[in-house]
Amino acid sequence: MLLLKLAAQDLLALNSRHRMVPHLAARWRHFRGADASETERSAWAESLVSLATDLVAAGRGKVEMIVECAATLGEADHPGDPRLIDVVLVGQHPQERRLSVQLVELKRWSTVTRVERATADLVRVPGMDVKKHPALQLREYYEAFTSSRGPLHGLDFECGGFAYLHNATDASVRSLLDVDAPTGAYAQVYTSDRREELLSDLRRTFAVEGGAAAAEVLLRSMGLRNTPLLDAMIWSRGADTVFTLRGRQKVVADQILDTASKVLPDLRHPALVPDEHRVVFLVTGGAGTGKSAIGLQIKAELEAQGRTVKYASGSRAFNGAIQEHVGYGDREFRETFTYFSSFVTPPDPPLDALICDEAHRLRDRSTSRFWKPEQQGTQPQVDELLDASRLTVFFLDEGQSVRPNEVGTAGLIEDAAQRHGARLLRYGLRDQFRCGGSDAYVRWVRAVLGVTDEVSDRWKPDGLMHIEVADTPEELEGIIRTEALAGASARMVAGYCWPWTKPIGDEKRLETDVRIGGWQRPWNADSETFCANDAPPSKIWSVHKNGLDQIGCVYTAQGLEWDWCGVIMGEDMVRRDDRWVFRRGKERKLPGSDIKRVAVPGSFDPKVRAGSVDDVEFARLVRHAYHVLMTRASRATVLYSTDKQTQIYLKKLVGEVEIHGLRPTWENLPKEARIPHLPRPRGAKRSRRNRGKPGIHESELRLF
Repeated sequence: MLLLKLAAQDLLALNSRHRMVPHLAARWRHFRGADASETERSAWAESLVSLATDLVAAGRGKVEMIVECAATLGEADHPGDPRLIDVVLVGQHPQERRLSVQLVELKRWSTVTRVERATADLVRVPGMDVKKHPALQLREYYEAFTSSRGPLHGLDFECGGFAYLHNATDASVRSLLDVDAPTGAYAQVYTSDRREELLSDLRRTFAVEGGAAAAEVLLRSMGLRNTPLLDAMIWSRGADTVFTLRGRQKVVADQILDTASKVLPDLRHPALVPDEHRVVFLVTGGAGTGKSAIGLQIKAELEAQGRTVKYASGSRAFNGAIQEHVGYGDREFRETFTYFSSFVTPPDPPLDALICDEAHRLRDRSTSRFWKPEQQGTQPQVDELLDASRLTVFFLDEGQSVRPNEVGTAGLIEDAAQRHGARLLRYGLRDQFRCGGSDAYVRWVRAVLGVTDEVSDRWKPDGLMHIEVADTPEELEGIIRTEALAGASARMVAGYCWPWTKPIGDEKRLETDVRIGGWQRPWNADSETFCANDAPPSKIWSVHKNGLDQIGCVYTAQGLEWDWCGVIMGEDMVRRDDRWVFRRGKERKLPGSDIKRVAVPGSFDPKVRAGSVDDVEFARLVRHAYHVLMTRASRATVLYSTDKQTQIYLKKLVGEVEIHGLRPTWENLPKEARIPHLPRPRGAKRSRRNRGKPGIHESELRLF
């Protein structure tokens, strides 16, 4: 948990525009479940600004301020009482050039007196209850940050802490400064009388530059910077484990593995009669809450034990990217990833475990126009999955259902488990790890699109995620291409608002279907093989370098992510009179050709034709599609709407990007943050050295 991350100079700029306190208050309500008090708000407005002003006065305006944060994600598992530190200052040490961290308690106390003459540990503050000496609080934070489980463990760092009583004088808080006061690297106390000493110590502790790089290192160690899914899987190839899970993620994974050890046959004593009970885990959570990370972790650990495991999904893009990019050259690895429709005939014997990711994409039946009648599914697809395995894990986000034939819900899975006499265990995930860890951004997107009932408000920058609105499609493409050429991962996606032409002729030429004025680009190739100009097939469009030349849609983007994502909103969802209006499009065929163009702007998605869904369901699916598209970026989203009124509405909500100076271009990111996506491995073989062994070691790689 954290409320804000900004350099001191940017925090002052945000405050000067009266945006800092509203942002902090919105984040506070999200995490704490209640409105911030007026006392809390005034403390932010006064104390944070005082500290930021002093940093700038010391010439350290680029030192990063992480406001109201917990040491680790685990600290935020109990929203009623997380251990939050007022500010963590992060920068680079001026001599050693290593990570420099200062933990800060901000106090507006003007006078304090001792509670007991014999000790300075407790003090009385006028108008408040008895309080601990701030150094005692800082000691707890210091231990949390520097312990073997803390975010500074394993890093080269210098860490200290101080309390800043900017309203007090030395004389008015003498008991905090006496010789018997607590001591330690975290126990310094500054008052208004000691401001010059504070400025001097800030210069001694932090270099002028390097704050952004240092903050990136710390945020990654705190688990707030996610590793792209495909990259993390490539890094894990041949390793003993895949991911380091945090907080609620670890609780869920440990419970699944513990249950597996009790339910599945004992590999060391195969003659023993196994427990025949079947178990179903249902793990729910929004986009970016770590569902895939848990699934891939337990897959790796169960495989290392010698278990038979499959990882199933209803997403062709997700599976295709894994099979063709991560599993290239390793048939055994590729074949462990499959589809929900692959279990019409259950395996004999059943799998030990079947992990079902994106279970919201479950279909009513497993069918295909390419299958013979006897190959078609005859029972609900969810029942086929339960028949296939002793232990089945479903990861579900009902907010990501984007097709009318997707029936996956919590109720569907609960009913199926009951029919099979299986024990159902249900867990929920909350912490946000996608979009740079910015749950504020995800909530903003959901409010803007009307996915939730929250009132949409102007975007308040949080230093974790960036958003802007381009004036033209040319500008949007220019930004995305600039970032991609500089080394970032980047893609352009759009709502399904133009007809989609299959590759033309023997050369498999792509038609430029997406047309906005004079700007024209093709959709990603509707093909299983490469097309003209080396355009990749749709299943690897998301990871192939030439995918930048085509426009993706929700069906090829879902489940994946890039540093930068350009999102084109078409006229299937437009803003009129303070509400969203949803439109179905009509097409026209070009004379003497099979190519189609837009006759009436709107949706051209064949999955949501008027004959297949009513208007209410159509609106829900379009909202969900844009929600998926707008949450694909891990650093920055660039929006553009083809509708003038919608474009004005988006610009009003996003505001001017220049005012806060946080545009995370690849060039201005610290080198620690510039992690290019990995090329697909060639001929790599996956390590099996731990097969049959019940335990595996932890890796330092983190994915959420």
